[in-house]
Amino acid sequence: MAPTLTDVAKSANVALSTASRAFSNPDRLGPRTLRKVLTVAQELGYEPPVARATEAPTGAETATVAVVVPDIANPVFGSFVKAAQGEGWRRRQTVVLADTDLDPGREREVIAHLKGQVDGLIVCSPRLDADEVLDLCGRTPVVLVNRETAGADCVIADAAHGLRQAVDYLAALGHRRIAYVQGMQRSWSNSHRVALIRAETERAGLELELLGWQAETAAGGKAAAASVMASGASAVIAHNDLMALGVISGARALGLSVPERLSVVGVDDIPFAEVAQPSLTSIAVPMARAGALGHELLGQILGGERQTPRTLRLPTQLIVRGSTGPAHSVPERAAVAAGKETP
Repeated sequence: MAPTLTDVAKSANVALSTASRAFSNPDRLGPRTLRKVLTVAQELGYEPPVARATEAPTGAETATVAVVVPDIANPVFGSFVKAAQGEGWRRRQTVVLADTDLDPGREREVIAHLKGQVDGLIVCSPRLDADEVLDLCGRTPVVLVNRETAGADCVIADAAHGLRQAVDYLAALGHRRIAYVQGMQRSWSNSHRVALIRAETERAGLELELLGWQAETAAGGKAAAASVMASGASAVIAHNDLMALGVISGARALGLSVPERLSVVGVDDIPFAEVAQPSLTSIAVPMARAGALGHELLGQILGGERQTPRTLRLPTQLIVRGSTGPAHSVPERAAVAAGKETP
């Protein structure tokens, strides 16, 4: 039996009239009360009746939407923004862009500034906690990308499938010890991937060396190269492609060839991955699709088509290229690190 509005009201511990306002007149509720009701509705699977045709959408075709990203210089966010802008153009909406430079403080200021000037926000890979982002947005509709929380629309590029493929592939190549180069400490994607790779390496019977947080740039990956060598791992997975390319550069500078002595896997499958030397094995993350879907979800809210929050998960896929190969022994790796010739 489908859940009713009465079920939502009881589970949320609010009056039936309050639950009703969350779907018929949400502006009359405080942001936290509204989110509480929508969270319960999402958990129960409640869908409100479709609005009558006489109830016109609230200016969805003239809306202004803000897209907030942590680093537009990273190509993966460039593809996300391009797709979001394309969906905005299709809907004849104005799209503005804000780059927070991976800075939680700037992200806080940007969202607080924009919420009163736009009709809705799409916040991609926020550095702030999800609850703080939602509090900052208040009543302004928001879609979160690569950050999961109840009570708001979310689009998740789920790394689970791609990481499982990567671990199984490295195991098949004979690798028994894998390092993971973490991204930034406040990155939800990083903590999500850490949990996944821990589970996958344990399942595959491999050793995991979890390395410290680094800037999510090529420079961050290059800085991690010495730690990768010291770990004794014969393969490394980096938080993203830029870091993976940095690891390759740093490993070469230290006398370690890729993939002969070290296999390297990135995440994102940015355009540079295919043309790098060697070409980069990477887990393809559908960020362009996430950008289009994020804007589509927001457009549905602004157009009055839907009110109960949704979470959409997009699968990832391993793309094998030239930066991965059969494992070499730790003694041979140690000889390279010591500057000795190996056969």
